[in-house]
Amino acid sequence: MTNPTTPKQLRLIIETEDFDAALRFYRDTLGMREQAAFATDGDDRVAILHAGIATIELATPTHTRNIDQVEGVPPTLPASLRIALEVDDTTAAVTNAESAGAEVLAPPTQTPFRSLNARVQGPAGWQVTFFQELETVEERQTRVGFMTDVDRDR
Repeated sequence: MTNPTTPKQLRLIIETEDFDAALRFYRDTLGMREQAAFATDGDDRVAILHAGIATIELATPTHTRNIDQVEGVPPTLPASLRIALEVDDTTAAVTNAESAGAEVLAPPTQTPFRSLNARVQGPAGWQVTFFQELETVEERQTRVGFMTDVDRDR
């Protein structure tokens, strides 16, 4: 029996003053297909865009700063909200975002975690990390430092 309180979907809500620019970036530039949209009179608009599988990444401030350093994001950038999107080709995703006007904050960089990461400044104050996995989850789990609390407790 499944637990009726187990989440079935993660929805990230981005409030933006420039709805059309954000929609063009996330839907048209990044290729997130529009799942649903709703509008009433005036400026009451919402678009729900499909982003594949959603996960929540919990990170300590130390880890967040370490990721900034690994990705090559300058330490002078103010703290901000960030989403990470897994893609098949990080370099192509950055090129695509940059050609649509996004500022590249960090070019594609191979991380110690065996992924190729890059970061751009998206609309409405959100930074977007593109990441391309360079090994499978199973391969990663065999490496030192990659275990869950459940694995650690065994």
